[in-house]
Amino acid sequence: MSIEKTSTPPGDAAPEPSAATTATAVNPEAAPGAGVAVDPRLLVREQGLAGYVGEFKRKMKAGDLGSMPVVVGLIVIWIIFQSLNSNFLTAGNLSDISVAMVGTGMIAVGIVFVLLLGEIDLSVGSLSGVAGATFAVLNITNGMNEVLAFVLAILTGTVAGAIQGFFFAKIGVPAFAVTLAGLLFWNGLMLKVLGDNGTINLNSDGLVANLTSYYFSDVAAAYGLAAVVTVLFFVSSFLGNKRRDAAGVPSKPLSEIVLRTVLLGLVSFAVAIVFNQYKGLPLAVVIFVAVLFVTDFVLRRTAYGRKVFALGGSVEASRRAGINVDLVRISVFAISGTFAALGGLFIASKIASANQGAGGGDLLMNAIAAAVIGGTSLFGGRGRTWNALLGVLVIVSIQYGLALQGIPSPVQYMITGGVLLATVVIDAVTRKTQKSAGRA
Repeated sequence: MSIEKTSTPPGDAAPEPSAATTATAVNPEAAPGAGVAVDPRLLVREQGLAGYVGEFKRKMKAGDLGSMPVVVGLIVIWIIFQSLNSNFLTAGNLSDISVAMVGTGMIAVGIVFVLLLGEIDLSVGSLSGVAGATFAVLNITNGMNEVLAFVLAILTGTVAGAIQGFFFAKIGVPAFAVTLAGLLFWNGLMLKVLGDNGTINLNSDGLVANLTSYYFSDVAAAYGLAAVVTVLFFVSSFLGNKRRDAAGVPSKPLSEIVLRTVLLGLVSFAVAIVFNQYKGLPLAVVIFVAVLFVTDFVLRRTAYGRKVFALGGSVEASRRAGINVDLVRISVFAISGTFAALGGLFIASKIASANQGAGGGDLLMNAIAAAVIGGTSLFGGRGRTWNALLGVLVIVSIQYGLALQGIPSPVQYMITGGVLLATVVIDAVTRKTQKSAGRA
């Protein structure tokens, strides 16, 4: 990955180029007579609708598909299952899907951070089980305060992830080997913590149980969240444009921001209507959306996030740029462990217990698949935490749709595996296409 630096001369930023200046972005330090570089983004926006159509075709040819394949795939999945069973798109089923996806989705958020480095974490399933078992033993068996037990359960994932990150970053053990050993070790620890009984039921009115069972029944809650999400998107986009204008770099026209905001608002309020037709707004969804906003901000708007992306592009270039590679690596695995623990508590909430089967089955593969299906590259350096939302929505939609049809679990595994393989193939082909187009 190459890092390009552009310098802006002191003083006021240059005004936005117009059609009269042919939308050229000129380097003020260039020698007289030098060629003028035309920024294609400026040309696209000045050409109106035709410009955007041409830009879309160019991105398709260059393999710059973004989230479009998964969105189209999700729509197709919903259409197919609705045609097979009219109960699939009912408010109750969609609400259940939204709550069921949060546990795996939380784990997938942590996986996104690891995948951005071009690495993998195979221990997240076991760590999720350890967190659930830790909370149950501390709170139910030993009577510890719920909040304190909850925090300590989360910290078990953080510490475990940091330990694995240490072996990877400082000792040089491959992440695959370290986390594979962690998968076995933490699973054994979970069984030890649970003891001979093997199952500890949670308090049905307790903190963890309410994570997935509590709903905001007031219709204003769902509509309020939809409004907040829409407004935050507009404000973030508008302020981002202001910063780009001040720096003298191309920015989106206000009309485009308004259009994107309107589309997001329509989707958000449609979801709110669905929730209000059932039990109301699920607490689990509120927490998940908040986590996605915060983690996306960290990755895209902070120096730490830029360091994570830089490592995914080139470790050596990052080291030469002065980035503390070992510290970033350890922190990323600590983040992965933290979200694995948080996801484990949501899963424990869903089944109202901590048992020996927690963290097993297809949980690990579903979490990794959710991140990859959503658009995070297995090769590192490309992805967003919002990819976890799209990916897990696809995974859980398939599971619920097949369950409604009475399809047995072995076939569900096969279909999910096929979807994951197709996604990885698309990712690999896209990467090759981008390389040939000079965009990778």
